[in-house]
Amino acid sequence: MCYGLLPTLFPFFPVSGSVSTVLTVIYRNPLPITVMTKYSILLPTYNESENLPIVVWLLEKYLRDVEYELIIIDDASPDGTQDVAKALQKEYGASKILLKPRAGKLGLGTAYIHGLQFATGDFVILMDADLSHHPKFIPTMIGLQQEYNYDIVTGTRYVGDGGVSGWDLRRKVISKGANYLAQFLLEPGVSDLTGSFRLYKKAVLAELISECISKGYVFQMEMMFRASKKGYTVGEVPISFVDRFFGESKLGAQEIVGFAKGLLTLFVTVA
Repeated sequence: MCYGLLPTLFPFFPVSGSVSTVLTVIYRNPLPITVMTKYSILLPTYNESENLPIVVWLLEKYLRDVEYELIIIDDASPDGTQDVAKALQKEYGASKILLKPRAGKLGLGTAYIHGLQFATGDFVILMDADLSHHPKFIPTMIGLQQEYNYDIVTGTRYVGDGGVSGWDLRRKVISKGANYLAQFLLEPGVSDLTGSFRLYKKAVLAELISECISKGYVFQMEMMFRASKKGYTVGEVPISFVDRFFGESKLGAQEIVGFAKGLLTLFVTVA
């Protein structure tokens, strides 16, 4: 890994722009972090040996003024992801990077449940390990939560200067179609129901995750739907979602069919 190339591969884009709540849109510069508290970042991985060092490097760059721990939940990746995680532990310290592996691929929801039991922060950040969620947005998410005391802050691709980079037309149509269908059926009050880059109060996440019945891509949608039903407050930060640089996308026909079935099940059983 040539770390000198990282600023070229991932240039800093200003985070300023619109920050929306479920009711209003607020235009301002990145919000300052005013309260020092600890954040636990849950990072499920499967075959992310190439991406993981870059994710950690970016977290260190953009969260240098934030107390955080990174909990890596690896589902027995055959590409050596756990070996990379152990090497990063030696470099950054076992208190900063925690490796909590599992025996195999057991689902995203259970990965969060597994990681949550090791979290020592008051807030939990969920993000993907494939570089689609840039850590540069995390300080803005933290600042927004602190200013308005939101229960949840979620990244959105569909408000303000949020967007997607690297997707072909098919992937964009699938994503927007899934989001619009979910919005129509569930009316959750957030613009990006299928996104997974979020900050939660730890107690809120624990409650929501214990009640969720969905798996796969529907899981994130159910989390926000249940949060809306319970009256939790949600803030939104526009993000630039970037398709993975290394590895293969995990979205296929099976995931699409599973999403449709899960959405209908959620509409019938929870709505």
